[in-house]
Amino acid sequence: MSAVPRSEKPTGRFRRMLDRLSSSQEDLESEELREDADTAGCTRIGDCQDRQIVTVTGTLRTVTLRPRAGVPALEAELFDGSAALDVVWLGRRSIVGIEPGRKLIASGRISMSRGRRVLFNPKYELRPLGRE
Repeated sequence: MSAVPRSEKPTGRFRRMLDRLSSSQEDLESEELREDADTAGCTRIGDCQDRQIVTVTGTLRTVTLRPRAGVPALEAELFDGSAALDVVWLGRRSIVGIEPGRKLIASGRISMSRGRRVLFNPKYELRPLGRE
């Protein structure tokens, strides 16, 4: 008879239910977002490197209008459960559908600004509201 090492968690239905009950709402949402990224074939934001061309997915946490060098810029924070990045559309004051809580897929080249990952003017796809 072989014993299961204690470091490995049993993957039974009861154990998963117990883990979900003992997790915070933020932990559950983060886990769901990480699973979405994996199933969509996207790169996790936490794995993105400077100057890398990526496709990422997640939920918009905040959306703000913040001018850059006198030019309007719509900034949004995208979170996928592993990390966050800033998505910036230069020359835009608003974009229909870009609002907090909305899920989207964005593609472009990552850059680093003040220690944060940034995607400038990405190609993006809004996820249907019914999936949320």
